[in-house]
Amino acid sequence: MSFSLLSPRVAALLAALLAPVAFASPFSVVAYNVENLHDLDGVALYDDYQPATWTPEHLRVKTANIAQVLARVNKGAGPEIVAFNEIELDQTPDSTVADYDAWLASVKDTTAAALLAKSPLPAELAGLPAEAWLLKACADAGLGPYHVAVTDERPSKHEDGRGAAVRNVLFSRYPVTAVKTHRLVNARGVLEVTLDVEGSPLTVFVNHWKSGAGDAALEEIRRDNARVLRARIDELLKADANADFIVAGDLNSHYNQKQRYRDMRTTGINDVLGSQGNELALRGKDRDLYNLWFELPSDQRGSDTFQGEWGTLMHLILSRGLYDQNGVQYEDGSFAVMKFPGLNANGLGLPNRWSRGKVPGGFSDHFPIYARFRVVETRDKDKWLPLTRPSETEDGPAAAVAVETAPVDLFANALRFDKLPAGANVRDGSYNGRIFLVEAKCAVNERGHVKVTLGGEEYDVFSHQKEVRDEVRNRARSGQVVRFYGELGTFRGNWQLVLHGKEWLR
Repeated sequence: MSFSLLSPRVAALLAALLAPVAFASPFSVVAYNVENLHDLDGVALYDDYQPATWTPEHLRVKTANIAQVLARVNKGAGPEIVAFNEIELDQTPDSTVADYDAWLASVKDTTAAALLAKSPLPAELAGLPAEAWLLKACADAGLGPYHVAVTDERPSKHEDGRGAAVRNVLFSRYPVTAVKTHRLVNARGVLEVTLDVEGSPLTVFVNHWKSGAGDAALEEIRRDNARVLRARIDELLKADANADFIVAGDLNSHYNQKQRYRDMRTTGINDVLGSQGNELALRGKDRDLYNLWFELPSDQRGSDTFQGEWGTLMHLILSRGLYDQNGVQYEDGSFAVMKFPGLNANGLGLPNRWSRGKVPGGFSDHFPIYARFRVVETRDKDKWLPLTRPSETEDGPAAAVAVETAPVDLFANALRFDKLPAGANVRDGSYNGRIFLVEAKCAVNERGHVKVTLGGEEYDVFSHQKEVRDEVRNRARSGQVVRFYGELGTFRGNWQLVLHGKEWLR
């Protein structure tokens, strides 16, 4: 296992992911926004998930890829607990699986691939909710076995009139003792799941707050989202000041939201929820939550990108009780971003996004995040987990971490279309996210879009930077050979080579 561009401390952790753990009862928790996993019944609020563009093969690849990422944990056995975002809220709830264990047992002698290969797909399979297919893909990959917890939401509209399209889901190897749903304004309901972890209770809150992290006008909605969660947390802490719980998922807020956006004087994540970075403060009475992003160096905090900047929309936020010597305890220094070059990370180290083209491929626009925990044998709430290098700052830097468009050695292993192995199919999905060196004449169509033909197939040549697009267009129109590096991918069904910066044009 290898993660790119991480500190020695985190690199050492990653080596431990596949190694046996010496202390008792270790387990791992992952938070993963899977970028719109839908079922196959064609009843969906998003146009992209109609039968013409979302097929059984798309679902097979998507779920298998998610399982492939999760299999990087625990020597292929997968994490014990996974908090998922963006799994379709089934728009045909009458087809929902009532007993996932029984359903999984009913298909144990076949595979998801075999089921999805049936043509035409039987109605009872097309109607299965998306999490059932993901559960089966995980079982086929040797992960689990998992119990499934979902919100009790039904098809409806949010307060802004938009339909509720996706929801939160949790997979757990531990028994589920309680499930609650907390409704949010204009966002997915919070899924609260209480687990029995070898005799110790652990509560996981799976969140997906209102989108638009940088929009000050939408922060009021996220503040309201945070108030609902905070009220429930206060109930738990009133009953037990050292209750063991994890706030997981996509808060559509950065860990340093208050510092990053100065016009947001009161933020949901920092001011209402109380997420902060002083680990030692948990031992007092004024701070009861710690955000694990603070365990990484500030320039390595990122699980998603937007407009050339790294974001930290995914979170694992821990309660005070996960640091005492009672029940479930956090494993100090274990937080990491699950970023695997050649798998869910492209050649630039960015998320290898899901592609809905004719040949599906890719993963998600978010990297999952990971942490390890254990059940301690002591029962002492007045003693604390020893910390090797505790973070003692309550906030984060104001400046966002910029996406590096040309890191050292980025182009060293670039591929060439004319040097690929005989019979290689560039469009089978395995080359998505790879960087190619291209030397060819390009054409410009009537809309000013640059095209290049390679191996008998046409590709769009694109850059998010206007100056790069203009220079490529000028060279193409002049009739000269254009030499550039491009990342292979698709956009709206069209194959393209993307230049991420001026260094990509030679």
